Amino acid sequence: MKIKAYREDVLAYLREHNLLKKWDKAIHFFETNMRHPSLHTELLEPHWQGIYSFRIDRHYRALFFIDEEIIEVFKITKHYKK
Repeated sequence: MKIKAYREDVLAYLREHNLLKKWDKAIHFFETNMRHPSLHTELLEPHWQGIYSFRIDRHYRALFFIDEEIIEVFKITKHYKK
């Protein structure tokens, strides 16, 4: 599968939260094997929406969907509330 070019708001969020190095590592795993154990990739509820997530680190996750073999990361979120 091919990953669509990253949205500028996603990149801005990664920069703002100092996650670029962790992002590079996670996206390398994702491109190699989107089900790599360290990513904890999962289909979110409700399943019919087709929104998935993978772990960037213990506190942040990337949300994405798959459309015709193209993956688009559309948001980075905090995984746990503080």
